[in-house]
Amino acid sequence: MQWLDVLSRIVHVATAITLVGGTAFLRLVLIPIAERLPEESHKQLSAAIQTRWKRFVHAGILLFLLSGFYNYMRAIPLHKGDGLYHALIGTKILLALAVFFLASALVGRSPAFDSLRQAKRRWLAILLGLALAIVCISGYLKVRGVPATAPTAVADDLGQQATRTP
Repeated sequence: MQWLDVLSRIVHVATAITLVGGTAFLRLVLIPIAERLPEESHKQLSAAIQTRWKRFVHAGILLFLLSGFYNYMRAIPLHKGDGLYHALIGTKILLALAVFFLASALVGRSPAFDSLRQAKRRWLAILLGLALAIVCISGYLKVRGVPATAPTAVADDLGQQATRTP
């Protein structure tokens, strides 16, 4: 199972790098420059970018959900009774759902979210702020590790992960 744990972690982090980096590039570099273009050129460029970027966003959300769920299920036994871990991971999950919503609304075509797309600069900045909060929580949880009072993982006779209190 270790190879799957490593693969899932790599997929999760690589997806974050791609989507957060791409969003930062859009907000901080591309949009300010593209807004200087003539109106027709700006519309054509925006449409072309949105068509391509939407594939990354949708695939990234799927990869985040799959790898995140797997990583969470693997971590739960190590954090039984660890209230701080569960509070922070719950916050991280809620923030991620908000990021998924915003990212989907910004690349989507639904008229209901036209107002978000019209204020793309603002909503991309908010999205980046939420992503930064998620990265901070993730970084803290990774460095914090498993508290000494939390159960430790052991392998039972069948090679499955079980927990015991130290």
